[in-house]
Amino acid sequence: MTPRRLPSLSALRAFEAAARHLSAKQAAEELSVTPTAISHQIRQLEEALGVALFVRKPRQLILTVQGQALLGVLSDSFDAIAETVAKLRRPPARHAITLSTTPAVAARWLLPWVCLLRDAHPRIDLSIQVSHETVALDGIVADMAIRYGEGPWPGLVAEKLFDNVFVPACSPALELKEPGELVRQTLLHCVLAQHASPHSVSMRGAVPVDWAAWQRRVQVPGLDVGAGLMFTDETHAITAALDGQGVALMSRHLIAEELRQGRLVQPFGPEITVSPFHLVYPPERLEEPAIAAVREWILGLREAPPRESVCQAP
Repeated sequence: MTPRRLPSLSALRAFEAAARHLSAKQAAEELSVTPTAISHQIRQLEEALGVALFVRKPRQLILTVQGQALLGVLSDSFDAIAETVAKLRRPPARHAITLSTTPAVAARWLLPWVCLLRDAHPRIDLSIQVSHETVALDGIVADMAIRYGEGPWPGLVAEKLFDNVFVPACSPALELKEPGELVRQTLLHCVLAQHASPHSVSMRGAVPVDWAAWQRRVQVPGLDVGAGLMFTDETHAITAALDGQGVALMSRHLIAEELRQGRLVQPFGPEITVSPFHLVYPPERLEEPAIAAVREWILGLREAPPRESVCQAP
């Protein structure tokens, strides 16, 4: 390419300002220099071009034909440069991502660690949609989902997050030791309504876990698995267990922190292993930086440290 042969850019800028204002004094104020410096720059430009750009009269500048032609080009060029620079200086666009999951996974596993995503990617606006209903991952209803099941989900990537092992759990204040002691305790039940819709993330292969399933394995004499407190939200059942209101059958992974702290205990078995949880999303969406960032954050939670070690309030 032929090198551009341009006059001094400082001289061009001085001329453009003076030509717009038809005043060296006002141009000097705009560019934070002296009027003498403006006049000197314009003289140098005229000498380099070999033409007069102004007709100079006392306290007045009048553009020549050549000056008018140069002003039009420079004004358009400087405006384009200013607009581009302004765009470059703007903060990057925000990205809204909707993640669908169950209320318990959201409250017990995701929310304590949202600070890690926010700190690493402050331009991502994460919306956590909680529901036991399956949703379409169409970029409108939701972008990604965390659901349990065996899969496969046609047309979607499913990455395993954690195993789903259900255990009896209660407050240590109940002092339970043996399964037979359940007949004198309140059973806490979580009854979930599940719905499926076309093109949605279904809970394929998911096995319901309830006290009836647990009793079939243990056969505790006299245990009425239909009695007790009923909840439609797992987090409410966990809260009741923490308050000593009864014994819940819960996913051990979702109460891991309470078990570690001793606020809940697993007094006995057996444990029931069912379908694991997966992160599910359309494969083509992984090319989007925001989707890739949320995925990385979620997968990183599989090895998350104790909650009190991070995300401390200021």
